[in-house]
Amino acid sequence: MDPALFAGYDEEQIRLMAEECILLDENDNVIGHADKKTCHLNEVINSRNLLHRAFSVFLFNSNGELLLQQRAAEKITFPQYWTNTCCSHPLFVADEMEEDGNAIGVRRAAQRKLEHELGIRPADMPLDAFTWLTRLHYKAASDGIWGEHEIDYILLVQRDVDVAPVANEVMAVRYVNKDQLRELIDTAAERGLRITPWFKLIVESFLFKWWDNLSGLAAFRDSAIHRLGDGVPGAKA
Repeated sequence: MDPALFAGYDEEQIRLMAEECILLDENDNVIGHADKKTCHLNEVINSRNLLHRAFSVFLFNSNGELLLQQRAAEKITFPQYWTNTCCSHPLFVADEMEEDGNAIGVRRAAQRKLEHELGIRPADMPLDAFTWLTRLHYKAASDGIWGEHEIDYILLVQRDVDVAPVANEVMAVRYVNKDQLRELIDTAAERGLRITPWFKLIVESFLFKWWDNLSGLAAFRDSAIHRLGDGVPGAKA
């Protein structure tokens, strides 16, 4: 790893940048792999149009409240931003690349990262608890160096679990109802809070109709890749 590029960053977060992400074409076909550092450098994203696979988990409790997290200050991309329950990447390993028509590899990655970031035990979050709904293709810069260009698998789950956030992954967590989330999004700028771009896109485009139908999510599943936001060819404005 480049010492100058990572000067001042958390050692564990630097180590994680060596993980191998899954490279994709625009139709979500696997075309190779690259380390997390390469996948998240704006210069590489823009010069090579590098695109990788990701997932976003939305965890609701039995009261219908959504668990949010504030990303830790130690995170290299989007530090201290508020976002959905868990956002990360399946790795270029057999278990997390497996495709069965129901995102089994991605669900395994989500189970792994929920424990890694939030201390949620896999026994409390079985793979069949996740509902995979759709995919989102978006592109966003975190700062002048780092950014994202992902096909993001959206996973919803409703389950009561014990949460024990890991300090250098998660700064804070909170459960919100619909009105509280709307207020957070609407007042974030004036309160000095930052919201991750993928979370904002999902909230604006999809989330509330899913939230209104947590017991009937299967009806909302689609096979599309929704292209949203600036910098994605064919994206909706």
